[in-house]
Amino acid sequence: MAIAGVWLWCLRSAPWPRLSDAELFNVWLGAIVTAYVLWSIQAAVQGGLNFHLLGATAFTLMFGRQLAILGLSAAGALVAANGAAGWDAYPLTVLVSAVLPCFLSHALRRAIERRLPANFFVYSFGAAFFGAGVCLLAVGLLAASLLWCAGVYQANVLWTEYLTPLALLAFAEAWVNGALVTLMAVYYPRWLESFEERRYYSAGR
Repeated sequence: MAIAGVWLWCLRSAPWPRLSDAELFNVWLGAIVTAYVLWSIQAAVQGGLNFHLLGATAFTLMFGRQLAILGLSAAGALVAANGAAGWDAYPLTVLVSAVLPCFLSHALRRAIERRLPANFFVYSFGAAFFGAGVCLLAVGLLAASLLWCAGVYQANVLWTEYLTPLALLAFAEAWVNGALVTLMAVYYPRWLESFEERRYYSAGR
């Protein structure tokens, strides 16, 4: 299974020493619980299509791709265990809602670092706010494509009932992730693995 290969890569390459810090380990567990809450609060529309926030961008900026994927996988397992989602769809859910946005968040952040100035607001609005919105749209487009290819829904239903409202949810995703990352960068910068204080705070001096 593809998800098993991803988990194996995460287990082998994750920055485990980061979790040897008791505070950061507790923050990682707290991020898992937060993701579980976000994934559990779902809005359903006609046809049984569900929406929920991801939180993957903030998780990735805090702990990197590997620990974020493992944490979101744990959150997804908790959602499945409480009956909010079926175990049969769990592997595909993790691939679409965890693996894709974590890799995309990482790629967008690296692209922003290479092409834009080392500025705090570039990090906050670019990597966190913009990155989170793009990731949710990418997840929604992939999910809609899979549903259409499988013949579960017609294209017109997916467009009107799923993709159109998804644009509003993307703004909410961007705002939540952007606000959380900005607050952490200001008050708890060590919680953000991707945030280099010397790079961003000294750039404007």
